This record gives sequence, structure tokens and C-alpha cells, in this order.
Amino acid sequence: MTRSLNKQSRIYVAGQNTLIGSAIHRQLKLQGFGGIVGGGWEPNPAVASEVGDFFSDTRPEYVFAAAGPSGGIGANERFPADLMYENLLSACHVIESAFRYGSRKLLYLASSCTYPRHCSQPMSVSSLLSGPLESTSQYYALSKLAGIYLCDAFRKQHGASFISGIPAEVFGPGDDFDPQRSHVVAALIAKMHDAKESSAPEVEIWGTGTPRREFVFADDLADACILSMLNYDDSPPLNLGSGVALSIRELAEVIREVLGYGGALRFNAARPDGTPVKLLDSTKLRELGWSAGTTLRESLSITYQWFLENRTISSQ
Repeated sequence: MTRSLNKQSRIYVAGQNTLIGSAIHRQLKLQGFGGIVGGGWEPNPAVASEVGDFFSDTRPEYVFAAAGPSGGIGANERFPADLMYENLLSACHVIESAFRYGSRKLLYLASSCTYPRHCSQPMSVSSLLSGPLESTSQYYALSKLAGIYLCDAFRKQHGASFISGIPAEVFGPGDDFDPQRSHVVAALIAKMHDAKESSAPEVEIWGTGTPRREFVFADDLADACILSMLNYDDSPPLNLGSGVALSIRELAEVIREVLGYGGALRFNAARPDGTPVKLLDSTKLRELGWSAGTTLRESLSITYQWFLENRTISSQ
């Protein structure tokens, strides 16, 4: 009864102004998908009536659910209620509207913080709910877990082709460089750029520098999301990892080289580290034929160039 995603399909990217959503929007256009609905406007995903009216008017066949705010350790410590509440509402409204208005398929984007703090590595979806979450991000993580299991509930009760993906740590053009909200890559780029501009002798970095993270460039992730929409339709979430893993110290060294900053890196062990290790088992994604197309240095350079261009525009 269903047909597969094609170039003329009506596609909605919920959260098209988020880091992941904007990257999916770019990749869809680059790959020649001409049926994207919404354009430069979309409903507030936290408002049920707006989301319902939008779906009623546009009737998207395929939905990439990337809506909802996110942030690094600082944002999770400061705004746990905002992050949890808005992501819960976004997941409920977008997923339910997709079902109610007959979308053929939906891909919900979660987060690697949905895995337990002390989890066997690399992290397999069988480990979800097997232990306590990382305390610094547990509220946001619970909202993303709810989205995963809401998709699965619609599959079980209604046979809906709703799937979910768990990305590694994402960065790229469109990232949030605000020090109050940014994730680690954007935070380090902004800090080192400011230190370079002011000739500061050192940059302070939160934590010990020892935690290991897997990073994925937003445009590569978007390509993986489109491939998943085309080729994956099963209940377990699909890990969306690049296989590129570094310690925070190693990442900071690479960013320092890319930016050309000559100062020292000072790690503040009094600040939280977060989860010790977060690496994804992305075997199923590899079996679909996907691999990251951009090297770490290239993707960091692209991200820094976007930062420079948009920082200049915003300051005018």
C-alpha cells in the first residue's frame, strides 16, 4: 500500500532551523528532492494546534523529526525543565500529527545521551534503559527516550512506519556557539577564536579532557538520515555514528591547529566531565552502505568558516 520515498514525495523536516534539521534540509535539496514542504516557515512544535494545522494543510508523506532545543553540559545544568518540557511536547505533537494525517514514514532523531552513563562500549541499542543516565543530561535524555518509545508504540499499536535514530555528537554549519548553550565543538571553536583575537595566553576547558566522544559532521549525518529513511524500517533505533572518536583533549588540540591558536589549553577538573565514554555501535548503519564522507579536519574547517561568516554578519 505504500511507496518509497522519491524525488517528488512531500517531505517535512520538523526543526528545519536546528543544527540537524537544517543539515537534512540542505542535503535533501542537494540530492534533488523537490517536494519539501514548509519552506522557510514551520509551526512551533511545542504548540499542538499549530503542528496539527500544518500537517492538515501540507499532508507530508515523509517526516524527519529533528525539532526541539538541545545544548551542552552548561545548558543541561541551567535549563533542565525547558529542555525536557519542550522536547517532550515536540515529540508528542509531531509524531501524533504524522500518524493522524497519514504520513507514510517518520524518522525521529534522538541523542546518544539516552544511553546509561556506565554503558558497555561501543553502545548498542540493547543497552537502552539498562542503567542510570548521566546526571548532567538526564532530563533532556528522558525526553528523547520518550520520543524513541513513542515511535515504537505507534508501530506496535497502529503498524506505523515510524523509526528512530541516535546520532553521535553532532557539529557543523548552523551550530549554536552561545557559551550558555553550545555543545563541545562549538564551545571550543568560539573560545579559541576569542582567545586568538585577543591574544590570550590560554583557554580554559571544562573537565579533565579525558572523556571520549564520537563526533559526526551535520551534513554527513543528514546523508545518513536520508539513507535510513530510504532503507531502514524496524523497531530498534538505528545508531548514527561516524566512527570518529577522540578524547576532549585530543579534540581541543585538533581545533587549536585548525584555528591557528598558539596559546595553552588549561583543563579545569573542578568542572563536570559528563559521561566518561560515548561511542556508538553503528554496525547496522554500515550494513546499509553508509560511511562519513568528510574528514574531521575538513568538517571543523567548514564549521569554523561558517562561524566566521555568520559572526561577521551578526555584528554588522
